[in-house]
Formats: sequence, structure tokens, C-alpha cells
Amino acid sequence: MADQYGSDFITISDEDGKEYELEVLSTLEYDGNTYLAVIPAGESMDSLQLEVSILRSTEEDEEPILEAVEDEAELQAVYDLLMDSLYEDEDTEIE
Repeated sequence: MADQYGSDFITISDEDGKEYELEVLSTLEYDGNTYLAVIPAGESMDSLQLEVSILRSTEEDEEPILEAVEDEAELQAVYDLLMDSLYEDEDTEIE
């Protein structure tokens, strides 16, 4: 979702209809699923309290939904791949 010109923003709604705007930092395909690393929109990347969430994109009744990853092994695998991807990008920029 992110491209060379900057991050993407998405708006999601919870079960109660409350909307949240999120900034998509990265997307990743793993084991047949799409995952997004997101932060609340407007958060500074320099913030020491920055909390990145990893959400899995699925479809329900042909509607795209995002859900929390509850399986610890799956979450760790996706996190490791995201970190590898981020460090790979940094190494590429240095060269």
C-alpha cells in the first residue's frame, strides 16, 4: 500500500461504529494472507511511545476487514519478516 511518495491512510470502524484513522507503514504477504503494520494517524515516528499494530486483512461477506493477530507464533513470524524488510530497505538506501 505504501509507495515511494509516502504512506497511505485508512479509516476503520470498530463494532460500535467508532472510526479510527490509521497510517499504513508497511504491507506484507505471508502464508497466503496480507498483513498491515499501522499506527494511529498523526502519531510522530519519533515518539518514544509509538505503538505499531499488526493487522491481518481478510474478507467477510465479500467485505474487506482488518483483524488483530491473536496467534503468538503467527504474530512473531510476521513481525520478524516486517523487521527484516525494514532493515533491508535501510541497507539498500545506504549503498
